[in-house]
Amino acid sequence: MEPVLPGLYATEPQPLPFAPSLAVRAFRLERSAGDLVVYGAETLGGLDGIAGRYLNHWHEAMFAGDAAPTFVHERDREAAARRTSVDGAFAERSTLDGDFELIPIPGHTPGATAFLWRGCLFTGDSVFLHDGEWVAAIVGGSDRNAYAESLELLRELEFEVLVPWAASAGQPFHASTNAADARRRIDAILARLRAGEDR
Repeated sequence: MEPVLPGLYATEPQPLPFAPSLAVRAFRLERSAGDLVVYGAETLGGLDGIAGRYLNHWHEAMFAGDAAPTFVHERDREAAARRTSVDGAFAERSTLDGDFELIPIPGHTPGATAFLWRGCLFTGDSVFLHDGEWVAAIVGGSDRNAYAESLELLRELEFEVLVPWAASAGQPFHASTNAADARRRIDAILARLRAGEDR
């Protein structure tokens, strides 16, 4: 796995089957309470010491495998369970072991959930990187109004690094930011969604 930041490691990129111009990765978070994996990826490698794998949304279950206890929001559990074993679900905003925050952000899917850890915000596909630009992903089944509300919530969070599941292949797969920059970028996504665009 490739080191990204202290305690954060990324898998090798793999193409997203239904959008091969995008590459997806999973991330391993080193924690004293037990390491976690965020997102699904087939290239994860060894899972020794993994306390759990948290999926942002059910689409990732196509890569999740069955090797680590897997958790997803209860609203995406049924769809994820069609593709992988799901060991548990969560419903509300909460914090695991005092350092890993689960923040439901419905819209892309009903159970889409962001995770905040040590200043890194994991947004799955709800906000991803397309040629370095922060974009949304309205797909069949997305709820545009819920998506907008979730983006408004994300805009108010304090974080220094955006770590999505997907990014343009061969391009940076995470982005450093600050409060003003993050608000500006999320406001731009909101404006596009409200204008009827899908990104």
